[in-house]
Amino acid sequence: MIAAHSMKDKTVALFGLGGSGIATAQAIIAGGAKVVAWDDNPESVARAQSAGIDTADLRQVDWKQFSSFVLSPGVPLTHPRPHWTVDLARAADVEIIGDIELFVRERNLAHKHSPFIAITGTNGKSTTTALIAHIIKSSGRDMQLGGNIGTAVMTLEPPTDARVYVVECSSYQIDLAPSLNPTAGILLNLTPDHLDRHGTMQHYAEIKERLVAGSEIAIVGVDDSFSAAIADRLERTGKSVIRISKRLAIRDGYFANGPELVFARKGDETVVASLAGIGSLRGEHNAQNALAAFAACRAVGLTAEEINAGLKTFPGLAHRMEQVARLGKTLFVNDSKATNAEAAAPALSSFPRIYWIAGGLPKEGGIASLSGFFPRIAKAYLIGEAAPQFAATLGDAAPFEISGTIGAAVDHAARDAAKDGSSEPVVLLSPACASFDQFQNFEKRGDAFRSAVLALEGAAPIMGARS
Repeated sequence: MIAAHSMKDKTVALFGLGGSGIATAQAIIAGGAKVVAWDDNPESVARAQSAGIDTADLRQVDWKQFSSFVLSPGVPLTHPRPHWTVDLARAADVEIIGDIELFVRERNLAHKHSPFIAITGTNGKSTTTALIAHIIKSSGRDMQLGGNIGTAVMTLEPPTDARVYVVECSSYQIDLAPSLNPTAGILLNLTPDHLDRHGTMQHYAEIKERLVAGSEIAIVGVDDSFSAAIADRLERTGKSVIRISKRLAIRDGYFANGPELVFARKGDETVVASLAGIGSLRGEHNAQNALAAFAACRAVGLTAEEINAGLKTFPGLAHRMEQVARLGKTLFVNDSKATNAEAAAPALSSFPRIYWIAGGLPKEGGIASLSGFFPRIAKAYLIGEAAPQFAATLGDAAPFEISGTIGAAVDHAARDAAKDGSSEPVVLLSPACASFDQFQNFEKRGDAFRSAVLALEGAAPIMGARS
């Protein structure tokens, strides 16, 4: 745990008592402060009380006692309207921060120069975060991984000068971290997202920009207009900016040329890595992730040799184009995280011959936007509530069957792929749907796919696929 010594002898209000909220409250208490915590969910309040955290309805307390208000990132700060606690904090002129801000203050307090990489972007940030963490850990360095990727940042080990932090940051977390100052800050990309919480695309982009604006070295993907404008704006202020592109041969920065990662300086180009043969990093989107990871790892002192060694052994993230197993020449890929058509597109673009398992609880728009990939579909195996709708969209563009369940879809797809004459047919779960018609979440759905694949006679797990 990182004790929040920056709050010593202060009284702090906290709202949001999920797992990270309780961990944050405990870190503040460990740092010598008093916490008054609350949540709209009585069960969460009871859990906090059982963990020894003082609770009180924040509607009924005197806000003049508080020096700070720590808000869960899942609670609205501005849109569609501020949460009632935000109104109370602003009325009392109490600062509103989150757990990432607490982490930043602790690092600044004791070990300001400890290497710190922060990652954000609309798409790809979890994979990039995991890839950077894997590369750094593989190099033998002391690495701590947390933030939006699933580990509360205040539960990590305390900062030291040599300890490297790799922290994924959502827009919600950045909005609550005014002092965010990573050694290397990454902005991968920007597309419309979470506008219900940020109001406009412009405001969303402004929040994301704060992460790279506060960094020593700003690493910015320039394949969309918003991010490219941010890179230009930061450079005009004198910020050290490294541009990355998965599509453009840029003169200064890193870009992808097929599977090769290229570093350019004033037009002089050097190939620094190759993703050829690295199954966990297939596709244009993963080229962007790898470019950002390479740039960030170099920024905190890793050698090109160390980075390449880490790239080659990266297992990928569960449920995100996760290579599960091979059966003969057939590759089985779990992309259960693809809960809408846009999210399914990267996987569909990465393989030339696909036995596609799709369906679930349909999202608005269905799969019509994926029609450009239909020629790659050897056959589709449709599951869940969306099956009839998807069948109608596929029409005569690709063969399909209504499989109903993942188990049946895996069995039938494996049978058909075994007869395929191509060099590497792929059985791909990339549902383009929510999971809630049949599963509690996309993780459970991916687990069901993985279990069905590994139950196939002769299936050989890849990189220790989870069972």
